[in-house]
Amino acid sequence: MSTLNSEVTKFLDELNHPLRVEIELLRHIILNSNAGLTENIKWNGPNYCHNNQDRLTMRIQPPKQIQLIFHRGAKKMTQPEGQLIKDKTGMLDWKENDRAVASFKNGDEIIRARPGLEEVIHDWIKAAE
Repeated sequence: MSTLNSEVTKFLDELNHPLRVEIELLRHIILNSNAGLTENIKWNGPNYCHNNQDRLTMRIQPPKQIQLIFHRGAKKMTQPEGQLIKDKTGMLDWKENDRAVASFKNGDEIIRARPGLEEVIHDWIKAAE
């Protein structure tokens, strides 16, 4: 199990975000989904890396919902022919074949999505290598 990054916690403490409970729930789900993930701050939100490569970024502004951006890093890469993973959950909104977004408005949505979200994160990390 990966651990929460104290710098991310401090950053979030200073924000006083109205969806802080939901952010914390997602932090734990993400870090528990893959032992190789590390957490930092990028683009004004929690960011998750695997082998020092950005893979997931939490978009927390504006504070009406939380979005998880699934990507292969900041640099544009050659697009795969099809979507990077099979999303059996239907939770991903595909922006390109290697970039998708999952959106959550409250804790209940996150809790309901948790089993599928863990699987999507695991599959994404594996496919993005």
